[in-house]
Order: sequence, then structure tokens, then C-alpha cells
Amino acid sequence: MLARIVEWSLKNRSLVLLATALLVVAGVAALYRLPIDAVPDITNVQVQILTKAPALGPLEMEQYVTYPIEAAMNGLPNLKEIRSVTRYGLSAVTVVFADHVNVYFARQLVSERLAQAREQIPEGFGNPELGPVSTGLGEVFMFTVEGDSFSPMERRTMLDWLIAPRLRAVPGVTEVNVWGGLPKQYEVVVDPRRLVAYGLSLREVFQAVGQGTRNAGGGYIEHNQEQVVIRGEGMVGSLEDIAKIVLKTDENGVPVTVGSVAQVREGSMLRIGAATANGRGETVIGIVQMLAGENALDVATRVRKALEEIQPSLPEGLKLVPYYDRALLVRRVIATVEKNLVEGAILVVAVLFAFLGHLRAGLIVASAIPLSMLFAFLGMAQTRLSANLMSLGAIDFGLIVDGAVVLVENVLRRLGQQGGSEKDLRREVAEAAGEVVRPIAFGIGIIILVYLPILTLTGVEGKMFKPMAFTVLFALVASLLLTLTLIPVLASLWLKKIAHAQEPRFVSRLRVLYLKALSGCLRRPGLVVSGAVLAVVAGGVVAVRLGAEFIPRLDEGDIAMNAVRLPSVALSEAVAGTTRIEKVLRRFPEVATVVTRLGSPELATDVMGIELADVFVILKGPRQWQTAKTKGELVERLRETLEREVPGTGFSFTQPIEMRFNELLAGVRSDVAVKLFGDDLEVLREKGEAIRRVVAAVPGAADVKLEQTAGLPVMRVRVDRDRCARYGVSVGEVLDTVEASRAGKVVGTVFEGQKRFSLVVRFSDDAARSLEALANLPVATPSGALVPLGQLAHLTLETGPAQISREAVRRRIVVEANVQGRDVASFVAEAQERLAREVSLPPGYFIRWGGQFENLQAASKRLALVVPLVLALIFAMLYFTFGSAKHAALIYLNIPMAATGGVFALALRDMPFSISAGVGFIALFGVAVLNGVVLMSQVRSLEKQGSRSVFEVLQEACGARMRPVLMTALVASLGFLPMALATGSGAEVQRPLATVVIGGLVTCTALTLFVLPTVYSVFWRVFQRAR
Repeated sequence: MLARIVEWSLKNRSLVLLATALLVVAGVAALYRLPIDAVPDITNVQVQILTKAPALGPLEMEQYVTYPIEAAMNGLPNLKEIRSVTRYGLSAVTVVFADHVNVYFARQLVSERLAQAREQIPEGFGNPELGPVSTGLGEVFMFTVEGDSFSPMERRTMLDWLIAPRLRAVPGVTEVNVWGGLPKQYEVVVDPRRLVAYGLSLREVFQAVGQGTRNAGGGYIEHNQEQVVIRGEGMVGSLEDIAKIVLKTDENGVPVTVGSVAQVREGSMLRIGAATANGRGETVIGIVQMLAGENALDVATRVRKALEEIQPSLPEGLKLVPYYDRALLVRRVIATVEKNLVEGAILVVAVLFAFLGHLRAGLIVASAIPLSMLFAFLGMAQTRLSANLMSLGAIDFGLIVDGAVVLVENVLRRLGQQGGSEKDLRREVAEAAGEVVRPIAFGIGIIILVYLPILTLTGVEGKMFKPMAFTVLFALVASLLLTLTLIPVLASLWLKKIAHAQEPRFVSRLRVLYLKALSGCLRRPGLVVSGAVLAVVAGGVVAVRLGAEFIPRLDEGDIAMNAVRLPSVALSEAVAGTTRIEKVLRRFPEVATVVTRLGSPELATDVMGIELADVFVILKGPRQWQTAKTKGELVERLRETLEREVPGTGFSFTQPIEMRFNELLAGVRSDVAVKLFGDDLEVLREKGEAIRRVVAAVPGAADVKLEQTAGLPVMRVRVDRDRCARYGVSVGEVLDTVEASRAGKVVGTVFEGQKRFSLVVRFSDDAARSLEALANLPVATPSGALVPLGQLAHLTLETGPAQISREAVRRRIVVEANVQGRDVASFVAEAQERLAREVSLPPGYFIRWGGQFENLQAASKRLALVVPLVLALIFAMLYFTFGSAKHAALIYLNIPMAATGGVFALALRDMPFSISAGVGFIALFGVAVLNGVVLMSQVRSLEKQGSRSVFEVLQEACGARMRPVLMTALVASLGFLPMALATGSGAEVQRPLATVVIGGLVTCTALTLFVLPTVYSVFWRVFQRAR
């Protein structure tokens, strides 16, 4: 059947060439439609539910907001996980679904259940809302709003109402998160003494101001045959309007206005976050979030262009300064991939020309490279895969041209042996192709088969490596189709003028040397086989000691640093602390820009307390570095300096995308997470500290920290119901006073054109500056008397929880750690052993491990199940191809020999086993089997001719197949060589894969050319004796 496809193609050459031209056009069009990003988006399908209630502490938020939402979400279809973080005034519940669920359908499911949850949340305790549709790759652009002549409030207002709305209109942008500055509001700052003097209650102020800031509609009337709408306008438009609102009239009929008892002013909301930059103090930053599935390069480029268009419309002196642009990372990574692919292609073509000894023959084989890639682009576009480090970085042009190499080499060999003319050239090509088309098809089929285990991966590892597998499979399918159709057609057209094809001299000399060496191996089979067995055993020993990690860390070029202080730190002190940190960092010549975000933004997708800070350290190019040669060295220098000069602060180092991925996937920001589950917060804290000490003592542990859950100072106001009853005061009035003490109560809205600002009634800052001042705030009784708050409630200063984390509807605390200087798997194994020995847990408390280790475990378990099955299928295919278990088993020997070379290569380069290396082994096994098939097919063909000894058969078969075997191995290994030696962005992920393939092909080729024939001769003798 395969030979008939070749014959049909040769008879319909014009049709084949036309189909190829259509492929080129469609492939180029698909290339321009491909989304482009640095890495695949590995974020799970999740929906965030965010609730803000500025007056509530963590315990109240958990009880009245977080738990009802979690309870409502339980039982949703395809639900995988519910986790939450509750802090002062904030609740963030993350609902994670199975990967196959559409994110918009998931949001619909959550919205429906959220209606039930809202019924369980008391009035005034916040309104739960869905977070934006974004992912771990969502934060594509960040910028600061700078201008010394503008106040923090003016810069924040400009960003909120002028800049952010225009950026939200940019295609592909889902949200613009704002951090820092002073969010503007209108304030009615009540003087408690004036309230007492005028006999007014706080509730009366609430009601009067609220009623005085609204419009009303009266319907319409008919006048002179026209419809006239009735409007009642009572909205305030200025501070004077608010001050003139009447609260009551005294006994003399004189109105008492808001201005009589309060100061009306422009103020700022109670902040739960801030931003600083470059050691110069507070700033305002905008973070642009990309819609899930969009093209990061295009979106970031559009945002930069939009900022350039917005800049001229801003007041003079106000500047928009970008500090993080995902497009720069994407371009660096794609440049690395392009460089590796181009250099690999050049090396492959050079090998083809050198071994084939004919320019046209080399061009015929090389044509498979661009055409297969165009077909792969077409497949990627149809399956909505993005072009990134993983989807393009594992393509080896050597694998793509393997089939074409074997076919064209056989055509040249036949032409050289028999001569050719234009009259019978098609028949010669058809016959030459017919000799090798079956092993070619089975060889490529086996390579395709070995990639199938990657398609079974799920979760993070699936999203990371499936795009790569799909791209390689598309290219391999294309290479097979081209080998059966276009390559024979081009051979029949371009090789017309060859009368006697001669191979290059160096190939002939190499064959002579090879056959002499092979002859020696065939005379000493025991020595050769023993050496091969020892090599495999040694490889097994080395493999056990390699260690393991999930994937190598992609160098994003910049640093994201987490700074942690005590939960009791004040916002002003936190800002001063981050400013000190930035000044220290700016002293390093490698640092270009430092921007810090503290606490949580208005859209709190990342719930942090004021004690937590994300410090973005934007680095200059490596050529400008002076303090360190590598990023690892630089991080250590930064850590040492910060710990020495900024005491009392904990530091951990990661990267912008990596930090966001870890946080979204596991709810943590580190490589390894030890999650302790239980009910009592104090027990969790105590046992968590014990776990932290044990983990910190494990060699390789870095940035070990315990999630801070306690230490938040709380002024606790407990209403005394008996005293309230004695004075006739309701609990609500007491709580109104507490609410207005600092945060204030929102009673209306003030409009300035399209801008809108909250109108808040509150006491002055001095009124609640201390416990004594809070106790003296007046509360009105029904008789008009005013009673101090301290006579109606018990006021105490206590320490409460700063944060409550939950997962699977249970409380939990996390110990986080990064791993340096060793692999993650061995680190976790040692940590687990120590924890089991040194930490005992009360009944009902248990530990789960998360982070990258969890992903490595999941991937390893699935591959351990699927890879043996695929290896069995490969054996079945080999048996089907040769109809002989003996030949199938002989070719199968290539697999352990190839694996041995890959293991030794990893060990020599001091690389642990990773999923990237595992993918390299998969690719390696395919090439190893292909070479064995090519050689053994020739042996079988000569065997069937009979009348020759096994020694003669092996000499002739190996001599004939030396060139295609060497070419296959060389083009495959040299195609990966630039990847193995690359140092650009993203090279860290590619190097293990390329290292395995190159190292494995060295041993695999030696096995195919020397050990395989030797073992075959031994088997032949054994079978002869048995007969």
C-alpha cells in the first residue's frame, strides 16, 4: 500500500506539487495567526470570588463571608478544589475546576451558586463579586504614574478615571489593576463634641446626608400635546453643597447643617495597600491583565502603543513610565528558539550535503524541514496552540528529515549501482523507495508512538508538555506524508542528470574502517556483549543517583522578591521599609528599576496584608553586570546585603511569572509547600513553626517561611447588651459608632462628570487614635442624651489572627520553601523522613505536600503507567514489521543502550532528571528504534536471498546501511546541538532534553553499528545449533 502511494505520486507529479504550494500558502497564513507567548499557560480553570468589607476582621470575614461562599460552591459539577484566604476586610475564594471545563461556563456555574451565598451573608458585610478572567500569564504590562508636581491623590485619580478606562478598551485586555496612591473620597468628618452640643446622633447624620445626595424621578406630564419628564435633582456637586445639607432645626427654628457639626473635605479611602518605586517613596502603579487565551506579544505591544497615545493628553509633568513589559521576555524566548532552530537546520543541511555528496539530493531532503514546519503551524492554528518555548523548542529537524534521508540515500545508492536514464528514472525511484518505504513508515510511526505518553499527561505537566508533543506529532506526520509523496517526486525531477551517483570519498573510507572494526567485533562477541551489558548496568546505577525535579527554572530575566514583616506593621512603616529595601537594591549596578507593591489593590485578586510586599527587580542586560556573573550569584549577593542592612524582614526570591503561577496553582509562591490542616489556629501555628524548623534544617532549603496567621493587634469592642437595654440604645447604633470611628460609613456618591467618588461619614482621626479616645465617642439615646461608647461596650486591646487560609473547606497553614543546590525530589524525601521522625500531630491534623513536587509526582506516576504500555506497543509493532520475535528483540536492545547514553550525558552536565529530560528520552527511543529498523530490514532482505554466511550478510547489510544510520543519528543529534549549548532566555528548559538526545544517540549509534550485528551473529549461531 505504501509503495502504491509512492507510485501514485510519481504518476501525478503536478498534482503533488500543487498540493505542496497550497500547503505553503496555508502554513504561512497559519503562522501569522498563531498566538505568541514565552511559555504555555499552565493555570488551571479557576474562578475567584472577591469580597471587600473594610470594617471586618479576619474571624468575622471567615464566619460571615468566606464560609457561606465555600458552602455554596461545594458540589459544583467537575469541581476539583476550593481554597480561600481571609484577611482584614478581604475575602478571596478560589474555585478550581477540571481542565476540560470552559472558563466561561465555570463562571456561570459560580454566579448561580453565588446568589445563594449572598442570601447567607449579613447586610453590610460586603458584596461578593467574580474576579477578572485572567491567568498566571495575565499580568503582561506594568507601569508607574510619575510627576513630582502632582499629589498621590491626583495621580491616583488620573489613573482611575482617565488612563485605566482607555487601557481597558485595548483588545485583549480584561482589567487594569491599580495599586498605590490615595483613592479619593468625599468625607463628612464629624466632631463628637459638636454632636453633643447640638444633641444629634450619628444615625441622624447618616440619614440626613444620605437623603440629601440623591435624585428622584416624578414620571411625566402632558403639556401642549408634549410629554414632559419630571426630574428631581438633589445630588451634591461640591463640598459647599454637602456642608449645606440640613440635619435639623433647633428650638429657635435655626437650621443645623452638616457644616455646623462636621468638616467637609476631600479625603482618601482607608488603604489596604500601597506602592513605592526606586527608593523615592510612594508611587502609583497600573497592572494590565490580559484576557485568557490572548496573544501576549500583541496585547503588550498594543498596551505600550496605547500609553504612548495617552501621554500627550495628560497634564504637563505627568508621565507614564513602563517597568515591566511581557513582550520583551517573549521576544527574548522566541529569539532563543529561532536561533536554535536556524542553527540546527544549518547543521542538519550541512550533514546532508556532506554525506550525500550531491547538492540537489541534499536540497530535496532539506525541503522536508520548512514544509513540515508549515504543516505543524497549520495544525497548531487549528488546535489553538500558541507558539512558545515548549511548543517550538523541542522540534528536532533531524527527526523530521529521517525518513527523507533514508529514501534519498537509497535512491542515490541504486542510481550509483545501476546507472539511470530519464526514460526509466521514475521506475528507479519507485523501486528504490519501495525497498525502504515500509521501514521508514514504521520507524516514523514508532517515533509518533513514543510521543503518545506525553498526550496522557494532565494538570500542570500536561499543559506544559502537550503543546510540544502536538507540534512534534504534526511535524512528524507531515514528514511521513512528504516522504511518501513530494520527496520521490522531487527526486524524479531533480536527479535526472545523474548517470552514476558516487558517494563522497570520506564516506567510502569511513565504511572501510567501519567494516574492519565490525569484523573485529564479530570475532569477539563475548567481549562486545559484556561491554554493552556493563555499560547498561553502570547507566542504571548512575540513573538512581541523578535526583529529580519537575522542570528546570526558566530564567525570565527579572527578579520578583517577597518581603515579609510582622503583621502588626503600620502602613507608614511598611512604606518606609520598602523604600529602604529599594535604596539597597538600587546600589547594585545590575539593577535598572525597583518597584514594590504592598498589601492588596482595589481589585484584590492577590490577597496580601500590609506586612507582605512584592518587590519587582528589573535587571539590566547580563553584559552590564559587575557584581555577579550569573543570576544565582546575584540573588545570593542581594540576599546577603538585604539581610544585613534590613533586619526584621524575611526575604524570598522568585520571578514574576513563576510567582504568579505558583500562587494560582497551589495557593503558594514557592517550589515546595508543606500544608498542615486542622481546626484550631493556635495549634496550627505551633505545629507549623515546628515544621518550619525541621524543613529549614534540610540541606538545600532556602527562603523557608511559615505563613503568618497571628499577630494582628485588634481593638475589640464587645457590646454589653444589658447596659444598652438600660439606656434604651440599640446594638445597631453602637456598631454605627464603631464603623464611623475610622473607616466611616458610605452614605452616598458624589459625581464629577463621569468620575464618581464615595461620600463617607466618619469621625476625625483623633477620635479613634487610642482605646481611651474610642471609648469616649458619643452614642445617642432615645431621650436625646449622649452616652460614651465605653459605657455601652467593653473595649480591649488584643492580638488576633492576621490571615486565615482554608482549603477543602478546612483551615490550613503553609510552610513554604525554595530548593537550591539540589533536586526537589530528594529534598522532599529527606524532609518527609525528618518530619515523620521529629514532629507529632494531634488527632484530626494532617499534612499534604504541594508546589512543584506535587506536579513532579503526578507526572511521574502517569508516565510510569503509560511508558511501559507504549514500549510494549513498540515491541508489538516491531514484531508485526518483521514477523519475528528474534528481530524485534534485537532492535529493542537499542532502547536501554540509548537510555544509558542519555543518563551519562545528564550526569556529566550535572543535571537532575526532569520532565524535560523525560521528553528527551522519549524522542531518543524513537530514533534508536528507527535506526535498528533500517539496519535489520536490510539484514532480512539479504537473508532471504540465501547461500551466504551470516558474516557475509552482516558485512554487506551493515556496509550498505552505515551511511543512513550515521546520517540519521548525526542529523538528529546535531539538530539538538544548538539547544544543548544555548544560553539565551528559555534555554534552561531545553538543555536537558537536548542533552539526553545527543548523549543517547552516541551510545545508540554504537550499538546499532557494532553491538546489534554482534548480538545477531550470536543469536544466529544459537538457532543454527538448535536446528
